[in-house]
Amino acid sequence: MNLLLIEADERLGDGTARVGGRKARHLAEVLGKGEGAAVKVGELGGLLGQGVIERVEEGSAIVRYTVSEPPPSASPVTLVVALPRPPMLRRILLHATTLGIKRIVLLHTARVEKSFWGSHALHGAAMGEQLRLGLEQARDTVLPTVELQRRLRPFVEDELRGWSGRKLLAHPEQGARAATWSADATTVVVGPEGGLVPFEVDLLRAAGCEAVSLGARILRVETAVVALLGRLCCE
Repeated sequence: MNLLLIEADERLGDGTARVGGRKARHLAEVLGKGEGAAVKVGELGGLLGQGVIERVEEGSAIVRYTVSEPPPSASPVTLVVALPRPPMLRRILLHATTLGIKRIVLLHTARVEKSFWGSHALHGAAMGEQLRLGLEQARDTVLPTVELQRRLRPFVEDELRGWSGRKLLAHPEQGARAATWSADATTVVVGPEGGLVPFEVDLLRAAGCEAVSLGARILRVETAVVALLGRLCCE
């Protein structure tokens, strides 16, 4: 935890906040911080700053803090990824948030198992936990939005087709160019573990998506997402 992320219901209204649960345990047990220790602080959706642990109570810590610094700039990349199995989804949400992605679209495709859509990992609280962990890691305060798109064709034809900026499709094929950084708005589409079927590839191409490659190796989805975002988000 590189940032103590303070939420609205934790603020006490006098320049202090009370944090408990996982955060208080992490401060004490992992970081070894007690009364008088300095911590990097951020208000969820707001500014960054500095804090000091004023006192430690059973199961919680009182932190006095001030904020004045803006969070890091958001990435111009939108991630569209076929809904993966739940453990992989949790890691993708965390890593994408850490890399500054502010819009994530989870998409149904032919090779996505329908049972994935009933997973607890898609509940708001479960996804929110991973997004917050990503913010804490990156010292950011602005949560991404996560959209669920269970119908591929209407999403591609009615929404994705009209999006501005570059549209990239992570699809291994002869002649596909390498993914590269750009300051322009960029959407990258990543298929499921079994890949996209030809109809889906044609549909995405018709919406303006250009194939990009990560080389000859076959990667797991979570590895491909991190590798792609590393290239697209970093100069």
